[in-house]
Amino acid sequence: MSDSKRILQHFHTTAEDYTIIFTSGCTAALKLVAEAFPWIPEGTKQPSSRFCYLTDSHTSVVGMRGITASMNVLSVPIKPKEILLLEENRLPAEEQNCKTPHLFSYPAQSNFSGTKYPLSWIQDIKSGKLCPIKIPGKWFILLDAASYVSSSPLDLGVHQADFIPISFYKIFGFPTGLGALLVNNRVAPLLRKTYFGGGTAAAYLAGEDFYFPRKSIAERFEDGTVSFLDIIALKHGFDVLEKLTGGMEKIKQHTFALAHYTYTVLSTLKYANGAPVVRIYSDTDFSNPDVQGPIINFNVLDENGEVIGFSQVDKMASLYNIHIRTGCFCNTGACQMHLGISNEDIQRNLQAGHVCGDDIDLVDGRPTGSVRISFGYMSSFEDAQTFLKFIIATRLSKLDTEIPFQSSVTKLTTESVPDDHPSFNNADKLSPIPHILDRELRNNSSATKMTVNWQPPEAEAESIRAAVSETTVPTCRRGGKPITVTNIYLYPIKSCSAFEVTEWPVGNQGLLYDRNWMVVNQNGVCMTQKQEPRLCLVNPSIDLKKNVMVIQAEGMDPISVSLEENTGKDAVICESKVCSHRVKTYDCGERIADWFSLFLGRPCRLIRQSSDMRNRSHQKNTKGLASATNISLSLVNEAQYLLINVASILQLKEHISARLEEPLEIEELIRRFRANIVISAPESFEEEEWAEISIGALRFQVVGPCSRCQIICIDQQSGERNKEFLQSLSAARGRKTNFGIYLMNQPFRSSFPDILSVGSQVLPVLKENTEIQPPTSSEEKCSG
Repeated sequence: MSDSKRILQHFHTTAEDYTIIFTSGCTAALKLVAEAFPWIPEGTKQPSSRFCYLTDSHTSVVGMRGITASMNVLSVPIKPKEILLLEENRLPAEEQNCKTPHLFSYPAQSNFSGTKYPLSWIQDIKSGKLCPIKIPGKWFILLDAASYVSSSPLDLGVHQADFIPISFYKIFGFPTGLGALLVNNRVAPLLRKTYFGGGTAAAYLAGEDFYFPRKSIAERFEDGTVSFLDIIALKHGFDVLEKLTGGMEKIKQHTFALAHYTYTVLSTLKYANGAPVVRIYSDTDFSNPDVQGPIINFNVLDENGEVIGFSQVDKMASLYNIHIRTGCFCNTGACQMHLGISNEDIQRNLQAGHVCGDDIDLVDGRPTGSVRISFGYMSSFEDAQTFLKFIIATRLSKLDTEIPFQSSVTKLTTESVPDDHPSFNNADKLSPIPHILDRELRNNSSATKMTVNWQPPEAEAESIRAAVSETTVPTCRRGGKPITVTNIYLYPIKSCSAFEVTEWPVGNQGLLYDRNWMVVNQNGVCMTQKQEPRLCLVNPSIDLKKNVMVIQAEGMDPISVSLEENTGKDAVICESKVCSHRVKTYDCGERIADWFSLFLGRPCRLIRQSSDMRNRSHQKNTKGLASATNISLSLVNEAQYLLINVASILQLKEHISARLEEPLEIEELIRRFRANIVISAPESFEEEEWAEISIGALRFQVVGPCSRCQIICIDQQSGERNKEFLQSLSAARGRKTNFGIYLMNQPFRSSFPDILSVGSQVLPVLKENTEIQPPTSSEEKCSG
């Protein structure tokens, strides 16, 4: 049986009715339709074509309007609720003979909510019983079946749409780079093609404008070499799917049963005050698999009914080894409809820095997206229970009614709390923050300390400090107690143990040698504690006098690496990635690779950032420093420095200790948050109100808060995980996992090296708006 015949059989049709055009995916199939459809543009003697689409459509469908616009064809969005009124658009009999081609696209199943739209629309619209808009012409139907066919049978013998784009990986997980467009053979001769690639021509001339296409529709539209090895695998995929499950009808019933069970439990979960735990976005009550697919879209709420951002839910789910999708799922129309997001809101969110796919989940307290779970043929009842246990464990714990804490200014200026509100009555019961001596904080047995005897000329230093202090005296800051630096840490090897110092030189990328090296696996991918928690047991230390980095670990002989960069001919420069940023690195050699491979028990290597690529930079809005400054980064994820406040640590410590029901050392918490600079400020979380700070002669711009990930769940002395830490942080911070702030430094052009020292005074400048916006990258911003 040929591959095409097997595919057509799966959809209950034959080659007599449909042709399969292989594409790189569903998106490419949609683009092909937009380019090849026989549109009649505006401005001709004939009535012009229209492209209509349901607003509950994937971005790739909506994006077709870009092509139609270039062809001077109008696009008309139609809301799902408007479909019910389409019978009013029926044309008079005399206008039904017009042959102008129009295209209506709708999804068989919403990829946002799982709503199944009637397949009967295909025949109703083609027959004229329904009409998307009141205009003479002939309607063709594009049925976006990508989501639908992953868990439901599609009978093209009954529901004969004209174009059906599909992605095979959504059916059985493989291959990811192959899709297809099923074209009704009655429509195929109407399609037009301008470009012709390899394999599509029966004959053509290079010197003259002569081209004759191949007779086969598939060959005519499959430009270049198709992914033939993946196509060969399709037959096996369909056969195995049939053998394992018994067919798509059984998959439909199985996946819907899981979704129905999960929906029923989710919708009944309540807090102690009766408030719902989740808000589900659905057009159905999950009672009928013919109108609802195995997708549940929702947002998690707190006990006051406020939405908990989807990125925070995602981080929590990862602790339970649960993969969820978050955001708007490339379906802005459905997202707007269900979440009540206006067109103006979308534009305002963009101006606030939110873009599709990032982790900015709340803007002005309102959600920018949601959480989606979906079930496939390999999903089990145990999977559904695991997910529900995760929601219950993280939202309905015994301390779920505890009052979240946050900075005092935020409480006073952004909340209007009635007198009878529980948090108001309990506000005076918060424990006072005890004073911690510097010597107590610096009594850290796990981190090596080093003092650098490197002092600038005192006269020059004092003059610069005076100038800095004069321009950065904080305004409106409460309290007169000085803020000082209590600890300084650098992390020479990304995701390995901290190296504590009392003073350290500052380079153009941050603390000198901070995150200059990283460990990669045999494929050259950066390894972090997320994948290999034992990295925290590797202790690097820097000896500036001997110009070496010494690496130690229990059970291993110490090994040293020269601080001199290898610029010789034997240095192999390669390209690596840190988050989404590309960096040039070079390998540190076999000896050190063997050391790490032996300790971690897997093949890996140590690489170092090359000075050739130290121009990896971000364009930052350095207000108050210099506009659009190029800031150089080492192998960090987001910014040059990460700062945390002891007062904030202490308040968090009380919260976590109560949940763990065991004492917790402050030094352990400090290590978990992997900061470069630890300060002692009078008030907890006041650092989140700062726009800039100065430390001695150094001036820093606050970039934004650090949104924490599961690395804080790893004990930095043992490598053991405890997911309670991230859960406690989220509960304590009021639906956020922010802790600490990112800093960027613009070095002064002075004649001496800048030094960061413990005991130095910190002079902050308050920002005008107390709400600090998180970084806009889609990556998690945790300190590696």
